Amino acid sequence: MHKRLIVPHALFQIMIRRLAHQLIETHRDFSDSVILGLQPRGIFVADRLQQTLREILGITVQTGYLDITFHRDDFRRRATPLAPNATKVDFSLEGKRVILVDDVLYTGRSVRAALDAMISYGRPAQVELLVLIDRQYTRDLPIEATYTGQRVDSLHSQRVEVRWQGNDSPEDVIWLHTLTPDQDQPHATA
Repeated sequence: MHKRLIVPHALFQIMIRRLAHQLIETHRDFSDSVILGLQPRGIFVADRLQQTLREILGITVQTGYLDITFHRDDFRRRATPLAPNATKVDFSLEGKRVILVDDVLYTGRSVRAALDAMISYGRPAQVELLVLIDRQYTRDLPIEATYTGQRVDSLHSQRVEVRWQGNDSPEDVIWLHTLTPDQDQPHATA
């Protein structure tokens, strides 16, 4: 496997701050807006955005975690069952402007599942999508991000890995892995 650093730590911090400022331009005081991080890796982006928005605005934006396991179109097609993650949405989405957040946009299937899953919590007035990395040219469904940290030209034989400081890395960084032919298999999240 060959790996290449595509977003170093300093650029990662700039991306998060830029995305937070773009959200502020659109959502102002977030009085009718909420952030929903997609489990499992989108919750790290959601938490970091909430923290950055708190630093900039001095307010805490309502943030939740959304599990999409049972809404995935491949749920029953897998040889081994998927283990669900915790959903933490302790507020109604009825009439809210929802910002769905994930680390990597790949085929679009996770976002489609998230749209189905969030309806259980109310009918939003608007839904936007924010991703750190948009893997171009790999979409199976017509889904595009409203806010993007960086677009990456990638192949199906590659994988994007977002590493979070304090969780799985000494620094926030993003790697692009090129898999060898024996490793070349589809990945659900990246």
